[in-house]
Amino acid sequence: GGWYLGGDIGFSNQRVDRLNNALDATLTSSVQTNNFNTAGIFGLGVGYKFNNWFRGDVTGEFRGNSQFFGTDRITYTGGVGTDTYHATKNEWVVMANAYVDLGTWWCITPFIGAGVGGARVAINGFTDQGIANQGGGTLTGLAYGDSVAKWNFAWAVHAGLAYRVTPNFTVELAYRYLDMGDGLTGDLRTYDGSGTNTYNPMTFKNITSHDLKLGVRWDLTSPAVYVPPPLVRKG
Repeated sequence: GGWYLGGDIGFSNQRVDRLNNALDATLTSSVQTNNFNTAGIFGLGVGYKFNNWFRGDVTGEFRGNSQFFGTDRITYTGGVGTDTYHATKNEWVVMANAYVDLGTWWCITPFIGAGVGGARVAINGFTDQGIANQGGGTLTGLAYGDSVAKWNFAWAVHAGLAYRVTPNFTVELAYRYLDMGDGLTGDLRTYDGSGTNTYNPMTFKNITSHDLKLGVRWDLTSPAVYVPPPLVRKG
């Protein structure tokens, strides 16, 4: 047992269920495709190992900018249209985690875990390029939303392998599923300031991520060292 420090780096594979807007109720149908680019993950933490089976830690991490690209093919009364979305997203995530170490073979320990905490999701530079075909004519427009950051409840599950290099130094390869809640933009408006609504943001519904991370742990409690008794000679 004892205290330890940890750090990790990795990359994300992120998803969002869909983009919602206050005006969606006016659409007859909508088919979306939404994609995030991979982004880097950088984290630090402090933990305590209770025994050979259980440990816990508190971690903080920054998840770097991920480029977002999306399209929305819509049908509405009197016409059809296509929206093309762009934005960047990043997060700060703070988690309290608990782990179960499942035994050690040849210095390798598989583990599982779960965590809860908060995620500060920031959506920046959102734009919506729209093309509408209605009554034989074609209309185009470009709208944007101000950058917004919001804190959400977050939860995660973990699984991985830890390799004990020395009694005080361990390397980990881990997978994590992370749910960070919703992201939000400012009210959508055109570049000339027209076309605004009292409350018309774009909501990124249910942002999740499959993360792969490489981490290290430094045990701060030195293991006991056996010291043999002094050699005593008679005569």
